[in-house]
Amino acid sequence: MEQQASAPPDVRNLVNFLRSSKAGIKVRVGVLNGKRIDYFKGRSAVKALLSPAYAKVKKVPKVTTEEEAQQLLASIVPYAFFLRVERGGNSGSSSSSPKHLQIVQQQMFLPDEYFAWFYEGSQLTTYLGGVAMVAVMLAGVMFPLWPPIMRLGVWYLSIVVLGLIGLFFAIAIVRLIFYIITVIVASPGIWIFPKLFADVGFVESFIPLWEWDLPKKKGKKKRTEKSEKSAKSKGKSTAVNGSSHTEVHEFAPDSGDSRPESRSARVEEVEDS
Repeated sequence: MEQQASAPPDVRNLVNFLRSSKAGIKVRVGVLNGKRIDYFKGRSAVKALLSPAYAKVKKVPKVTTEEEAQQLLASIVPYAFFLRVERGGNSGSSSSSPKHLQIVQQQMFLPDEYFAWFYEGSQLTTYLGGVAMVAVMLAGVMFPLWPPIMRLGVWYLSIVVLGLIGLFFAIAIVRLIFYIITVIVASPGIWIFPKLFADVGFVESFIPLWEWDLPKKKGKKKRTEKSEKSAKSKGKSTAVNGSSHTEVHEFAPDSGDSRPESRSARVEEVEDS
């Protein structure tokens, strides 16, 4: 776009930061004129400009308060890097499908509004990835022209990779057969390398060597909390039942005596039976 080409370098650096993953802006996917497009909420952009990551970026406008961040983002809107949009209904039958977007005629920056990206960011990574892909394809096509030593090295490397893959499948099959045997012989069964398919590191996948296939106790914590609550309630009820009551016995003066006498009181503690 012509508006984007006329943007100053500091504004372009700021936009590149907002479009990158360093900003931490939550990007959603919507549908605008039948095409998928990324959009975000204005408040996320304000938080990104106030983050420590933005303070480390060089050659960008400085921002110290939330008002300055909103004013700076409002000054970027005329360059059409992002435009204010309104969200509509879902584009598909499911609730998780992208929502329809429509560009608003009155363009301004508001923290509670949504803005669609019309800028893809820096294309350096894309260009490098394309060059690397072309280089790999050319190297594969020109494999017959490689020197004999390189071709022999690639052959050995492929054999090693295939051997590792085959070893992995062999371990998976052996552990399954061993588990089925131990389920019949020694219930509940034993798993060899129980973390082989877990989301852990390479070394942790083979630790421990074996483990019983015991069911996980999910409700153990809840039961402990319930028992503690019941114990507390029983303690309170015991304290209430065993508490002592204080009774005050008041003695009135003898009705036959005409002299005024002071009334006396005696306090006695009577245990509740």
